[in-house]
Amino acid sequence: MNSSLKDKLAVLPDKPGCYLMKNEEGEIIYVGKAKVLKNRVRSYFTGSHDGKTQLLVSEIADFEYIVVSSAIEALILECNLIKKHNPRYNVKLMDDKTYPYIKITNEAQPRLEITRKVLKDKARYFGPYANAGAASEVKKLLDRLYPLRKCKTMPKQVCLYYHLGQCLAPCVYEVEAAENQRLVEEIARFLDGGHEEMKKQLTEKMQQAAENMEFERAKEYRDQIRSIEAVMEKQKVTFTDTVDRDIIGFSVEKGWMCVQVFYMRQGKMIERDTTSFPYYGGEKEDFMSYVSQFYFDKQNALPREILLPEESDPELLAEWLGVKVHAPKRGKKRELVQMASENARIALQEKFALMSKDDARTIQAVHNLGHILGIGTPHRIEAFDNSNIQGTEPVSAMVVFTDGRPDKKEYRKFKIKSVEGPDDYGSMREVVRRRYTRLLKENQTLPDLIVIDGGKGQISAAMDVLENELGLYIPVCGLAKDEKHKTAQLLYGNPPEPVELKRDSYEFYLLQRVQDEVHRFAITFHRQARTKTMLSSQLDDIPGIGEKRRKLLFQHFGSLKKMKEATVEDFRQLGIGDKLAREIIAHLRKM
Repeated sequence: MNSSLKDKLAVLPDKPGCYLMKNEEGEIIYVGKAKVLKNRVRSYFTGSHDGKTQLLVSEIADFEYIVVSSAIEALILECNLIKKHNPRYNVKLMDDKTYPYIKITNEAQPRLEITRKVLKDKARYFGPYANAGAASEVKKLLDRLYPLRKCKTMPKQVCLYYHLGQCLAPCVYEVEAAENQRLVEEIARFLDGGHEEMKKQLTEKMQQAAENMEFERAKEYRDQIRSIEAVMEKQKVTFTDTVDRDIIGFSVEKGWMCVQVFYMRQGKMIERDTTSFPYYGGEKEDFMSYVSQFYFDKQNALPREILLPEESDPELLAEWLGVKVHAPKRGKKRELVQMASENARIALQEKFALMSKDDARTIQAVHNLGHILGIGTPHRIEAFDNSNIQGTEPVSAMVVFTDGRPDKKEYRKFKIKSVEGPDDYGSMREVVRRRYTRLLKENQTLPDLIVIDGGKGQISAAMDVLENELGLYIPVCGLAKDEKHKTAQLLYGNPPEPVELKRDSYEFYLLQRVQDEVHRFAITFHRQARTKTMLSSQLDDIPGIGEKRRKLLFQHFGSLKKMKEATVEDFRQLGIGDKLAREIIAHLRKM
């Protein structure tokens, strides 16, 4: 077992959830559930196992997990994940079976049935229920208590159910729609949580039967109570409405933010996306900035509904995306958002725990990297990355790592000034020129190593500026990515050539961290720049609003939403006349 796995095992949470085992290619090879993740996942790497489990463990290179609030949720989530990823080591739950629902059919004479498919047939579905036997028992109990039609095909004469008082016999007698509706509503109330009253009644009957020495009947009542308890246990990871929705939560700690996106498709939670990054503004603002960018790149695959935490700003996002965006304050949807935020919190705790464990390894990795490149120990590393979308709002960013740790106060942002269009090489030349011309002029410390997020072209552009224009001979290396946009290769030399570096080494992990950090910082800066441009452009259409007034408006109001809600009097404080103020308000309210 590699040291990375050992560190992750050491910080597993003491909570229920599902875990996903991965091989070296990142492929999910096994999905499991656990009442206590810490105990279950660790058990794979300790003790003796059968041949199948030994083979599985031999292929595990990494794992991730999703925390839920109960074992029942873990069970249902496991089913959804297995159906989604089809891991080759999973045998159970890989057929076409799903968990059962109790259904009230949409017919003139409705009836109850157990089904494993949710159809768009205007019927009412309740579930799913992880305990199929208990669901069947509750249906039998409801059949005895509420005399809806029992036969799937109408018979020509009354059957035994009628004589037992369990059916109104619509096959022979006329049953009014109002009576059927009353029974349906009572059943729905029971299945929607009104079962506590029924449990109370059954408990009283059980106690009375026991007092009368009718133990067989008391046992029957007890079994009915247990069936109700088993089938009505709450779970949140599946809805019956088959709606595609994304659930997003976040957590912040020590200047870092983690965002968790749970994907629910056809009412079932099937996948999640986790991203951690340092944030620099307010929590709400940076969270909404991330969410906006998340959907900016994925507008062709929007869900029907997006759920956000209460402290977010769903109205603006809903107006922009054209889908329902909601910040639920109660109910199952709020619990889902809380579950996403809890997973984000745990992911951050794991990140910090792992970081605290590898201090010595990080320092050693810095030393080893210098030895591999033949340059001495690179105590100060500066890394650059460019960001633009089809040449719009081109920016660049630089991060600094000192002894293998990010030094955030040294980070710098650059707006590209001399390059038009998507010219990555030209952008790299400009930024390197501006950065090191300034360091030379101010006699500041130069880096021991420069890392370029890019291939041979970007490296050559940076080296040309350093050596031929500035007379600096600072080592420059590049990090090329594979088709999955993951760090794949270290390039170094003149001309740049691949350097042999094991992918599971701490040196490679250090370079990955540098590349991920500079890319994240560049993307965040680009988002902010583009968002300001998008917002500003909406004011540019109004005659009388120039750059000076636009800046003044945003400094005063902070957002378009607040401008839209403002009154004419609010604009007078800025020296804007009533006529122009009314034009601004009218223009924004049309959008």
